[in-house]
Amino acid sequence: MSPVASEPGRSVRDELSALRIDRSQRTAAPRPPWFKPVLAGAIALVLLLVCFVTWRATLGRTPQVKVAYATRTTPGARQAGAVLTGSGYVVTGDRYISLGVRVPGRIEAYLVDEGEVVTAGQPLVRLDDRNYAAALREARASLHLAHANLDLRRKELVRSEELRNRNVASQADLDVKQNQLSVAQAEIERLVARTAQLELDLEDTVLRAPANGVVLEKFKEVGEIAVPGGFAGSGELIRLANMDELRAEIDVNESDLSKIEIGQPAEVVPDAYSDRKYRASVVKLYPQINRQKGTLKVEVKILEPDEKLRPDMSVRITFLREAQAAPGGEGAVLAPREAVRSEGGASFVWVVTQDHLRRLAVETAGDAGSGQVIVAKGLAGGEALVVGEAEGLAEGRAVEVIP
Repeated sequence: MSPVASEPGRSVRDELSALRIDRSQRTAAPRPPWFKPVLAGAIALVLLLVCFVTWRATLGRTPQVKVAYATRTTPGARQAGAVLTGSGYVVTGDRYISLGVRVPGRIEAYLVDEGEVVTAGQPLVRLDDRNYAAALREARASLHLAHANLDLRRKELVRSEELRNRNVASQADLDVKQNQLSVAQAEIERLVARTAQLELDLEDTVLRAPANGVVLEKFKEVGEIAVPGGFAGSGELIRLANMDELRAEIDVNESDLSKIEIGQPAEVVPDAYSDRKYRASVVKLYPQINRQKGTLKVEVKILEPDEKLRPDMSVRITFLREAQAAPGGEGAVLAPREAVRSEGGASFVWVVTQDHLRRLAVETAGDAGSGQVIVAKGLAGGEALVVGEAEGLAEGRAVEVIP
C-alpha cells in the first residue's frame, strides 16, 4: 500500500497537532439546583447534633461545690470592721542585732549556725586568743614585780624616817624615799588598769549573744581576719533577731492616717500561710513622714506569734475599727467574703437548699475581719453558701456538696 499523500504546504508537525484533543474546551457537567441547599442542610444538621450531644453531656454532670455557712452573732454583740488593708512585712521588736568584734583577730571557730536559737550570754564566735593571753601573763608578771618594789620602797622609807629622826639622814634623802614610794604605788595602779584591760580583751575574743534570739546570717568564714568597726558593715560577723517580740510593719498613705491610732486592733495574715490569722495591735507610729512616698511607717505588735512567722516575711495587715453594737440590738449576720459575688454592681450569693441552688440578692455593710463581711439584708443566718469558683451554677440546678 502506498502512503497517504500529505496536503500541499502542511508539515508533519501540523498534522500531528491537528490530531491532538483540546481538553480546554471541555466544560464540567452542571450541578442540579438542589445540590447547595442539601449540602448546607447537612452541615447544619451535623453542627446541631454536636451541640445536642455536648449539652446532654453537660446536663448529665452534677456540679460539685464547697459551702460555708452564714452566721448570726448574739443580740447586742459588738462587731468590728476593717477600715484599711495593706501589705507589709514581719520585723522584730528590737530590730536586727548585728554583732562585730571589739578586738582584731583571726576567726578560729563559729560556735553556732544559721537558724539556731541562742540565749543571752551564749558564745557565738571564738577568735585566736594567743596574743592576748601572752600579753595578759606579761602584765600580771609586771604587776607582781611592782608589788615587790612597793614593799621595798616602804621599808626604805621607814629606815629613812628613823635616820632622819636621829639627824643621821637629811630631809632631802627622806623626800626622795617618799617620792619613790609614791611612784611605786602609781606603777601598781597603772599595771592593775593594764591587766584589767588585757583581761577584757582576752574575754572579748569570744563573741557572745547580748540577748535571746535566732541566728540569721554569718558574714565571714573561719580563718578570716575580723576587725572592729569598719565601713558598710565590714566589721559585722554575725546577725541575730530577737524573736521575743514580733511586729508587722507597713507604710500607710498620708490620706489614711486619720483611720489609724495607737492601740487600734489589727489582723495579720502571712502570704505564705493564708489560712493563719494573727491578732495584733498598733504600737508605733513613726514621727516623720516619708516625703518622697507620702507615707508614714506604722508598726503593729503580733499578740500571739508562733514558729511559722519569720523576719522579713510578707504579710497582709488589716486595721480594724472599734467594735460597734449591731443596730436595733439584733445580732449581725456574717458571711464568708468569698461567698459574696458581684454582677452589674449588685451583690448576690448562691444558697444550697436540699442539694439545689438558689440565687439570693444581698446587701453588705462592711468588712467584719477574719475573712467575713457583714450582711445587712438578704440572709438570716445558717444558710449554706457556695464558696470558691464552680462551673455550671444556675437557679434551681442540682449540685453535689463536697467537703
